[in-house]
Amino acid sequence: MIAYDYLSFKLTAVKVLILVPGPKNTLPSQRFRVEHYLRNEDNKSIEFVLSSFYFLWAWKVLYKKGNAGLKVLGVLAGFLKRFFTLFTLFEYDYIYIHREAASVGPPIFEWVIAKVWRKRIIYDFDDSIWVSASSASNPLASYVKCNWKVKHICKWSHIITVGNDYLADYAGRYNNDVRVIPTVVDTENRHKFMKEIHEGVPTIGWTGTFTNFDQFELIKEAMQNLQERYDFKLQIIADKDPAFTDFKYEYKPWKEESEITDLLQFDIGIMPLRDSAIQLGKCAFKAIQYMSLGIPSVVSPVGANCKVVLDGVNGLWANNSSEWIANLENLLLNKELRAELGRASRLRVVNRYSVAATEHSFFDMFKAPEQTFSFGTIFTAPRFTYKPGNTFKEASA
Repeated sequence: MIAYDYLSFKLTAVKVLILVPGPKNTLPSQRFRVEHYLRNEDNKSIEFVLSSFYFLWAWKVLYKKGNAGLKVLGVLAGFLKRFFTLFTLFEYDYIYIHREAASVGPPIFEWVIAKVWRKRIIYDFDDSIWVSASSASNPLASYVKCNWKVKHICKWSHIITVGNDYLADYAGRYNNDVRVIPTVVDTENRHKFMKEIHEGVPTIGWTGTFTNFDQFELIKEAMQNLQERYDFKLQIIADKDPAFTDFKYEYKPWKEESEITDLLQFDIGIMPLRDSAIQLGKCAFKAIQYMSLGIPSVVSPVGANCKVVLDGVNGLWANNSSEWIANLENLLLNKELRAELGRASRLRVVNRYSVAATEHSFFDMFKAPEQTFSFGTIFTAPRFTYKPGNTFKEASA
């Protein structure tokens, strides 16, 4: 992908600025929608620069109770960081925005990027981020996030990428170039192992963040019923202890370095999900993680879950407590069924929900733009160098 700069007539690499909320390797959505593509060394002539809104120190206190002063300081530091970033935009051909340029407030930065610098925005999201929501640790979040800005960013964007069809339907109201790129895993370098079927006490597992603990209400009755009759472990991997009291469980803090090893302790993965506007925006990623490791899953047939998990083929659906009980009981008692569904699960992820299966769609967006006499193009002229190979660096500020 080579572009000619119309003033210098020198070969230049396509250069992309990626704006994300959190520092590298912190936010699951940016890890699995953006960051693992950047490790690809085969794609030629694209240079990526990753810039987070939050500094690491601010990110560490953001979702903890209290620390109001530090949180405000972290947001202000993020705005200052983005302000200075605006003066570097002349270097880039594309601005890739994951979710939003700034985590709170109106779309000021996006407007400047699109209307003043006239840069091509590629806008990506994998949740129903236009729907207001808040957590107990940040109860005012829904008031300051300005969720209404999503439709405006969609209108200003060159391309929109989303994680499922429900999100695509929303984005399609405001933009004609909407592409579904699922949230995927790297089955060649990270999610590359297969669960080994073993004798002994089986483990039902769930992984996710504290914001989704309320989904366990859907399976509370099933867990109570099964724990009264069978010997199994329920393991929860998350960023904090859910402190459930209605059923027994083991809590394991999420850690990136042990993520795969911890998931491989599961014999069965679960993904309960309510049928709501927020949950319809989910991209079945928990199921994809389980399936990539050959772990059969039981899921609520909501949204993207129905597309990823095929009932009776590579997993099982559960619409209510009775079906949760029956399907989990079947898998707990039948290790041959677990192995069969696990093999089919792994195959489906490799073929459709892996980095290898989707990287062409990702890199294809960053074609060399046609040069025009616009404000942004004039200021890209001083770039003279050609950089072979796909390179990646993290912005220093």
